[in-house]
Amino acid sequence: MKTNEKILSEQTDDKIEIEKLSRTLAEKASLLNKRGISLVIALEGLDASGKSGCAKRITEFMDKEYFKVVHISAPTDEEKKYPWLWRFWKETPRIGNTAVFDRSWYGRVLVERVEKLCSEEEWKRAYGEINKFEQYLTDNGVLLVKFWLDISDEEQLKRFRDRASDPKKAHKITDEDWRNRSRRSEYEKAVLDMFRFCDKETARWYVVPANQKKTAPKTVLKTIINEIEKRELP
Repeated sequence: MKTNEKILSEQTDDKIEIEKLSRTLAEKASLLNKRGISLVIALEGLDASGKSGCAKRITEFMDKEYFKVVHISAPTDEEKKYPWLWRFWKETPRIGNTAVFDRSWYGRVLVERVEKLCSEEEWKRAYGEINKFEQYLTDNGVLLVKFWLDISDEEQLKRFRDRASDPKKAHKITDEDWRNRSRRSEYEKAVLDMFRFCDKETARWYVVPANQKKTAPKTVLKTIINEIEKRELP
């Protein structure tokens, strides 16, 4: 059994490593900015998988002038007037800047599919539309990195219960979250189809084990740094 001192030491080590990786990523993003290369990061995963936490770590030490975190929720009435991808197009970053999407255009083939917020014809057509969208980005020099934060059923339930019992976190859990949990098998099928149809050479999916809250952001940060370093090669 680990002693309290050992646990505290490991937590401190994790915090130090995450901060170091965050600072390294900020330096790499600055280099991309100087070279005029935009960075787009898509964070997807089931509820409570840690998307917002990863977004925070990614941008923690970046220059605020050159990045934005885009939190995607249900489209507004104004956004519904346009083709469905429009609200994502308008959030793509300026040349050299970074955009982190906390949920993304993949909602079309995930939540909108499962919750029947669009027709079957629409979500099936969306795979090709997404691929064209991402191809346009990468063809124009954008570095696109996509993550699926993979959380187990047991860990998700634990986090839901922890949130519900903590007054400071209770606002993070809603009836909709519980309803989504009851449809986990449908979401899992939708995720597999998403990987099948939208994992392309220039827009790969990275599946990150997300049961450990400290491990997931480290993996995400390391992966982005590695992708940037590959881009910097002659």
